[in-house]
Amino acid sequence: MHKVKKTYVIKKSEIKRKWYLVDAKDKILGRLASKVAVILRGKHKPIFSPHLDTGDGVIIINASKIKVTGKKLQDKIYRRYSGYPGGLKEVPLKTLLEKRPETVLRLAIKRMLPSGPLARRMLKKLKIYPDDKHPHQAQNPQRLNL
Repeated sequence: MHKVKKTYVIKKSEIKRKWYLVDAKDKILGRLASKVAVILRGKHKPIFSPHLDTGDGVIIINASKIKVTGKKLQDKIYRRYSGYPGGLKEVPLKTLLEKRPETVLRLAIKRMLPSGPLARRMLKKLKIYPDDKHPHQAQNPQRLNL
């Protein structure tokens, strides 16, 4: 008879979390967002489980200095709908980057995560700031070059 090897499933109490500091200055929006989404989800760890939140926390600074390629500044439009007639709001990327740059980055990362309660828990570990100041020194964030 063969000795059966069992699959190890990590317990919530065994998950160790780190915090990473990412400088978004002169980084391309989509490439940065996809790498941050991987860290939030925990796919960079050998203990990754799709049904558990094994990811780490990410602090992003200098969100206002992010770059986009091509003609996205003029062409990309963010839409939201209130549910009422005439309630469709359209905001171009250029306007949103000027007024709320952290929203652009948050939406790009959010849309790269799976939807549902697990993703909402992952997004709580994402902190985004438009400049280089952040109040998370107590988390001891490691600098991460992406």
